[in-house]
Amino acid sequence: MNDNRVAIYKYKRGNEVVKKVVERANAFEHLPKNAKVIIKPNIVVWLNGPFPKWGVITTSAIMEETVILLKEYGINDISIAEGSLQINPEEKHIGQKSFEGLGYQKLQQRYGVKLLDVWERPFEKVEIADGLSLKVNTDLMASDFLVNLPVLKTHAQVKVSLGIKNLKGFLNVASRKKCHNANFEKGLEYMISCLPKFLPPSATIIDGIYTIERGPSFDGKSRKSDLVIASSNVLAADMVGAKVLGHDPCDISYFVQAAENQGLSIDLTDIEVLGEKIEEVAAFHQYTFPFNKDNTLPSSMEKMGIKGLKFHKYDSTLCTYCSPLIGKLLTIIAMSYKGEPFDDVEFLTGKRLKPSPGMKKSILVGQCMCALNKNHEGMQEIVKVKGCPPDPKEAAKAMKGIGIDVDPSFFSNFEMDGALMMKRYKDKSEFDESYYEIE
Repeated sequence: MNDNRVAIYKYKRGNEVVKKVVERANAFEHLPKNAKVIIKPNIVVWLNGPFPKWGVITTSAIMEETVILLKEYGINDISIAEGSLQINPEEKHIGQKSFEGLGYQKLQQRYGVKLLDVWERPFEKVEIADGLSLKVNTDLMASDFLVNLPVLKTHAQVKVSLGIKNLKGFLNVASRKKCHNANFEKGLEYMISCLPKFLPPSATIIDGIYTIERGPSFDGKSRKSDLVIASSNVLAADMVGAKVLGHDPCDISYFVQAAENQGLSIDLTDIEVLGEKIEEVAAFHQYTFPFNKDNTLPSSMEKMGIKGLKFHKYDSTLCTYCSPLIGKLLTIIAMSYKGEPFDDVEFLTGKRLKPSPGMKKSILVGQCMCALNKNHEGMQEIVKVKGCPPDPKEAAKAMKGIGIDVDPSFFSNFEMDGALMMKRYKDKSEFDESYYEIE
């Protein structure tokens, strides 16, 4: 057995590419007979309307090929499980809506696949390091084998989001937030590096039909890349995936820690790459949105000439329950700017930042930032945008306090964002919705 074998194939519809790449990598080498199998796609977010899925969500094309291949291996107990981001905490059954939107009901009807919304399933406590535990989906823990179907994408906080990062979708809300803690030694990247420890035997099939820069969500920039990467070793698959995205695994902290945990060389010397050569398919994908030199304002806003405002760059402590609001705040500030400087205002996010001396107003975004600075004694005015996720009414009130009048619904209408983002792909034939459908 060679757990460190990774195969890269170019994708072509109707060519059984998933079967070929899995067999070349021997990715199912640990698949037991009559196994209970969980398939984990990456459905990072689902909106009730059109939005760019390319490079954001696992294609239904790869999902269907994977299910068919498992059936060929004699596997009959197959479940698809995912816990998508619930942007609106009051919205129910988001998992089932995404499964329906991606055509998974047809897989259910044809192949007897079960569809599991992680938010509607139980969790169990699992120790991932000494004294450190997380709540993990019980269906995964009860399975015999995992087929991990991440997307080949970059990530604004941790550089790449591939197989290991995709495992975060098995955690409950409290555990996801726990991963974004303020501990510099055991923060987000350390927590992610520990996730493979609770895995059953597995195969990772990275869907690179579409890839994305500045991911993981639809505000990034998608590309048609037509690649599939597979391995029985999630870290090996991820390191090769990172190289294909133009990033050195040595520069990705959670890879370094995971390699140390596994005893695998981080420079790929222990990995056998089969199929396409990395250097022939690699294309650099940016992972972050550019900020100015001192990380106090996005570069685009600095170029606009915005003065008197600091919007400190997000760090790894910003979790997915605050992050959707950040883009909204930046958008409305840019749209509303008329050339007049702001009156020394700053926005702070995450779990580490403190109000800056000399600012007249510090706006604390999110429950964690409000709690961290609840006893602040500086001279500036403190404005709190409470809630987890932050309350849209609080956000609108804070914006009005700096001269920007906005309807609170702007901060909760993500369907509008999705529709606007779709415009950048209009009339570009390579961005084909049918990859997210089951015929």
